[in-house]
Amino acid sequence: MTFAAPAMALIGLAAPLLLLAVWLAARRRRRAVIQVSSVGLVRTAIGGTPWRRRIPAALLALALAVAAIAAARPQASVAVPVGSTRILFAVDVSSSMCTTDVPPNRLVAAQEAATKFIEDQPAGATIGLVTFAGTAGVLVPPTTDKSTLLDAVAALTTSRGTAIGQAILTAIDAIAEIDPSVPPTGVEVAPAADVALAADAIVLLTDGSNSQGVDPLTAAEEAAARGVPVFTIGFGTEESAPSVCDPSQVESGRGGFGGGRSGGRGGQTIDEDTLREVADITRGEYFRAENADQLQAVLADLPASFATVQEMADLAAGFAAVAALLAAAAVGLALWQDRPRPVIGHSQRFPTST
Repeated sequence: MTFAAPAMALIGLAAPLLLLAVWLAARRRRRAVIQVSSVGLVRTAIGGTPWRRRIPAALLALALAVAAIAAARPQASVAVPVGSTRILFAVDVSSSMCTTDVPPNRLVAAQEAATKFIEDQPAGATIGLVTFAGTAGVLVPPTTDKSTLLDAVAALTTSRGTAIGQAILTAIDAIAEIDPSVPPTGVEVAPAADVALAADAIVLLTDGSNSQGVDPLTAAEEAAARGVPVFTIGFGTEESAPSVCDPSQVESGRGGFGGGRSGGRGGQTIDEDTLREVADITRGEYFRAENADQLQAVLADLPASFATVQEMADLAAGFAAVAALLAAAAVGLALWQDRPRPVIGHSQRFPTST
């Protein structure tokens, strides 16, 4: 839990001051000792034991402390439902996806995980596919046709470069084609503060860091301004491993790699800090998967993240209500204890003179 105005909590100092005042008042009463002949009359006059008399003051002090917390405007991260979500799946197809640290290589593992993810979605789910290497492009516009998506995933090929920022912008434009509430990237929009979440999300899978094109954080600001969360996945290990791609996994005519590629050491360092910041800026979430099983588990859990997105909720009203109830209880109990009570006399028979 965090506080938007922590300085306002200083009013909570009134609570210990109140307790001190009650304690001083009690000391003065103890000094004023009145001698009486009947302890029963004293108890009747006081109307209860001393600790009960202190309850109203304690409740009032607690009410002031809770009110101080309310004044500091406490906030907490809560899950907010976003309704039915259209998903744009952006997959890294850079040459490092041929690295064999995830057998048989990263691209095959990503294809298998993406295939299972698509197959597991309910009928009618809208999914689009964006691929990126040196540039980014929409391979499949958002559709409910699973067979088209699965065929496209099976035919993925690698190329040079990693344009993460451009992939985010391309996914935004693909969303804008089907969602009128999301402006395309060429349209100026208001700052991201208080923008309602769109019924769309981007899932970006990469095994490296941005090497060209738009800065991912700049693209993240564009997504945030449109209320589109970006869920980022860092895939692969940090270990150096051979780079081996099947000929069908290499885009022909790109840098002389046509017909397949093997040998050498592949892989690059995953820029986790940037991926995590992209997710934070857009109100998404960052995941790390080092093997095929972890990647499939991440994708399997994603629908729960789409259903709810974490937002900061103001809890001040709740604390204020609790403080008001405590104060009312203190006043009510004090009035009840101070209500007039009938004094029951004791008859005493005196001897009569004869």
